[in-house]
Amino acid sequence: MAEAGVSGGRPGRSPLTLAILTAIGVALIAAFFSLGLWQLQRRVWKLNLIATVEARLHAPPVAAPPTAGASDAYTRVTAEGRFRNDRETYVQAVTERGPGFWVLTPLVGPRFTVLVNRGFVPAEKRADHSRPAGPIRITGLIRVTEPGGAFLRTNDPVADRWYSRDVAAIAKARRLGTVSPYFIDADRTPNPGGYPVGGLTVVAFRNSHLSYALTWFALAILTAVGIVILWRRGRE
Repeated sequence: MAEAGVSGGRPGRSPLTLAILTAIGVALIAAFFSLGLWQLQRRVWKLNLIATVEARLHAPPVAAPPTAGASDAYTRVTAEGRFRNDRETYVQAVTERGPGFWVLTPLVGPRFTVLVNRGFVPAEKRADHSRPAGPIRITGLIRVTEPGGAFLRTNDPVADRWYSRDVAAIAKARRLGTVSPYFIDADRTPNPGGYPVGGLTVVAFRNSHLSYALTWFALAILTAVGIVILWRRGRE
């Protein structure tokens, strides 16, 4: 005679286990939601930054200041002085024109010295480009110094190999003394012979904060759904 059937269902979770898992879930929801809000705040900041930079790019140039920081980036400025062509520095670059170098030259003015990125030269033009000798006036954009080097490449002043426009390191290597803590990207003012080519500043800001925010909010919702399912199964 067949024995009475025995229930094959899995035992339910204990109240303590449910409470612990719920607490973990609530903490995750709070964390995901906070990250989503933070990304929305970053998006507002990025949009304001883009609007500020766009306004600066189209504003009339102002006199270059002796000092400037990140908050002044991409401001259009003018500067006057004489280029120290004997102290120019070549920084490796990859541009829309291909690989080559940025030509950074000290501009010695009446009040201060500032490094000017005169523009791009291909490798074959490294020694064959214009070098104005007299007083000159340049227009360009304030750029923030790039200390250290580039991705997986460290500047080597001793070997005169440069991968980033590190103002302080270049000034030290070229024995320039005190220089402004920023450099100027020169505009497309024509040069005799066409090199260096200025005006190649890339102004682009990645703005994926909205998609990141939606991802965090989606994770918060999924976690909440998981908690609901957990409790329903626990009651069963």
